[in-house]
Amino acid sequence: QVQLVESGGGLVQAGGSLRLSCAASGRTFSSYAMGWFRQAPGKEREFVAAISRFGGATYYGDSVKGRFTISRENAKNTVYLQMNSLKPEDTALYYCAADPQRTPLADARYWGQGTQVTVSS
Repeated sequence: QVQLVESGGGLVQAGGSLRLSCAASGRTFSSYAMGWFRQAPGKEREFVAAISRFGGATYYGDSVKGRFTISRENAKNTVYLQMNSLKPEDTALYYCAADPQRTPLADARYWGQGTQVTVSS
């Protein structure tokens, strides 16, 4: 089992940047592929980005390609989401996810509680 705690959300103006962090505890962090998802009010959960166990492969949702970057530091048990050129439509609750068996592109076994990102126009 792994526990996930997100941080770094907040209020930012359009065009600005934020970096989200997700700290993991429990089993060996490198055992898990990691991902970020988001959900805006009244909308379905959306895949944002994912990264393989040792960072060799990354994946992005179409709406964030070229603007967001996922990375991880296994020595710190942390995965990051650098978000640049933010848009009001990026406003959502952002969730960190972990899975020991597959890259979390649509679902994951473990989830954090989420951190709110609000982008003002």
